[in-house]
Amino acid sequence: MIIKQITDNKKQFLDLLLLGDEQESMIDRYLESGDLFALYDDDLKAVCVVTEENSTTCELKNIAVYEQFQRRGYGNTLIKYISSFYKSQYRTMLVGTGEVPSILSFYKRCGFELSHRIKNFFTDNYDHIMIEEGVQLIDMVYLKKSLN
Repeated sequence: MIIKQITDNKKQFLDLLLLGDEQESMIDRYLESGDLFALYDDDLKAVCVVTEENSTTCELKNIAVYEQFQRRGYGNTLIKYISSFYKSQYRTMLVGTGEVPSILSFYKRCGFELSHRIKNFFTDNYDHIMIEEGVQLIDMVYLKKSLN
């Protein structure tokens, strides 16, 4: 298994990034300014994008694993890698997501805890109704993880 930081032609990973954030215009807001990491196990399995929020905090903006490779530890491996990668630069990592029980439980297993929420984020910022596992996404739920 290899994890590479990608600095050029980040849009080549758009198909996978759209699994983590289903509106391209939202991905465009952070893709070029963020750090993109790709996980390969023979071939591409997962990607994530991390941005700097301030001098002490970074944010995991997008993490996606191809559907046929989900629940095999690739997402967890990527989060462990980036947590280690950024621990000398930042104290805290944030991640925002919809209020979907399985996703919240995944992040909690990866060491994140509830932080705050942004009311109506999905309904205010996306051009369509978003439904994940039968749940309409309305508020953005933020979780945080200490990197120290």
